Amino acid sequence: MGKASTSKRTSADRVAKLAAKGKGRQVRFKGGTLFPAVMIGVAVIGAALVIYSRESIPDRNVPPTVTDHWHVSYGFYACDSWLPDLQGNKEELDTAGQLLVEEFRRTGIHSHDDGVIHWHPYTSAATGRNAKLKVFLNVYGVKVTDTKIEFPADQGGAVYEEGETKCIDENGDAVDGEVVVYLYESYDDASNFATYITNFGDIRFDQDAMAVTIAFVPAGTNPGMPPSAINLPELGAVDTGQAPPTTIDPNAPVPADSGATTTLPSGDAATGATTTIAGPTTTTGG
Repeated sequence: MGKASTSKRTSADRVAKLAAKGKGRQVRFKGGTLFPAVMIGVAVIGAALVIYSRESIPDRNVPPTVTDHWHVSYGFYACDSWLPDLQGNKEELDTAGQLLVEEFRRTGIHSHDDGVIHWHPYTSAATGRNAKLKVFLNVYGVKVTDTKIEFPADQGGAVYEEGETKCIDENGDAVDGEVVVYLYESYDDASNFATYITNFGDIRFDQDAMAVTIAFVPAGTNPGMPPSAINLPELGAVDTGQAPPTTIDPNAPVPADSGATTTLPSGDAATGATTTIAGPTTTTGG
């Protein structure tokens, strides 16, 4: 029994001595610090590759896909009137049989002089989370920044710019205008919309039959839904090969807007030529 007790004390003493010797010493990897540094680098690179792969993989299961054919009512509004719809479907062929517009060839997004965005993507450049307003604008060369709407020469060449372009109010006074975009969740519901005052190109279309109004108006003015909204189902049917509409009234009244909005912060200023155009109309709604 005595020996057993002595043996236990001896083992405990040895453990204590080893522990004492190890105090204050740094743990070192065999071969120095190169190996752990390499392992940390590999881990960082691996994490970066995972993030990159997730961001670059097309949204194949996020609508719209290349099998979808959506239609979005759109319209441009300046001060007190709707501007002409964008012209040309961008599908024309040149003498070599090549599509004339690179952006159309890349995305397939276009219109038919009808105030409707025909969204049936050719590639992932216009599918899923890439289904953004800038895709359509780029096809026609229209620039919509935080402070300016600028049309290319083949679409009239007009420029509407904050701080330069003036609207005339009901009293005949020149007032400043601002760029604002109203996005409606459905062409037949004027009460459900969001208001954007920046990052217009990143506005996303996440379902069929939406409507979008791109406006240059005095602050607080909402012109309502685009004129094509009232006929969106019929206009879309023409493009999908169905029977054309029997009646389309381009002068039909546009529903007045009301309801909650989501307002985003404004962006940077831009410069341009001075233009004076007719006065604004003010509608109800957020």
